[in-house]
Amino acid sequence: MPDPMWKQIAEDLRQKIESGVLGSDGKPLPTELELQADYSASRNTVRDAIKWLVGRNLVYTRSGQGTFVAPKVDPFVTKLVAGSQSSAEGDSQAFTAEVLGLRRLPTVSLPRVEILAATGLPARELAVPRGTTVISRHQQRYIDGVPYSRQTTFYPMHLVERGAARLINAEDIREGAVHYLERELGIREAGWRDRFNVRLPDQDEGAFFSLPDDGRIPVFEIVRTGYDDSGIPLRVTVTTYPADRNQFVMEFGRVPGVPASDRSEGSHE
Repeated sequence: MPDPMWKQIAEDLRQKIESGVLGSDGKPLPTELELQADYSASRNTVRDAIKWLVGRNLVYTRSGQGTFVAPKVDPFVTKLVAGSQSSAEGDSQAFTAEVLGLRRLPTVSLPRVEILAATGLPARELAVPRGTTVISRHQQRYIDGVPYSRQTTFYPMHLVERGAARLINAEDIREGAVHYLERELGIREAGWRDRFNVRLPDQDEGAFFSLPDDGRIPVFEIVRTGYDDSGIPLRVTVTTYPADRNQFVMEFGRVPGVPASDRSEGSHE
């Protein structure tokens, strides 16, 4: 008994996607009307075929824009190690060195710096009244031209007033902002608290990471709040990772080296 028409169409499109006939990552598929004409099929039949492809992560749809070939991504493994700051702190130099070590191409955007009135999470985590002036530093990270994460760190304005002027400059602080604050102001980050969330991407994240708008690919969110020796919050960093191209490994105590299969995907400490 032959497969139903929708399955035949889906299989033919799958082969064309995997062979590159329909283009590479992010290329649009023919419209529903074009597919109906190409396969002499009804609208519902074509939609069932597309739904099958979406369920197998071969294509994704965006409302009002169409259906696109899903990008093929090589997962990046972030190693979460107690006592290590770099992965959640946002050390651009560590990220760049790690990715280059995997013979992949890292790109980190220059910070977008804003002066804001604290509300919501920044006000809560920095323990300041709503409306208090804070600094926001936002950066985006790419591997091989594909966006892998984005990060925003909020700092109390009083750090700038005490002399940490580089926080408001749209430049990368190569040694890391935490080390800069210790050297410039003598304020040491004595500890931090991480909170891990898995949630649906918002509209801006979906557009930046080119995620399907049906919510089937969530994002990981790590919120790190750093404290000085007196227990006063120094900063709060929010890092967002799309789940389709990021993996996390946590180790404790003495463990063997990274397996070859993981090493080929990359690790980030």
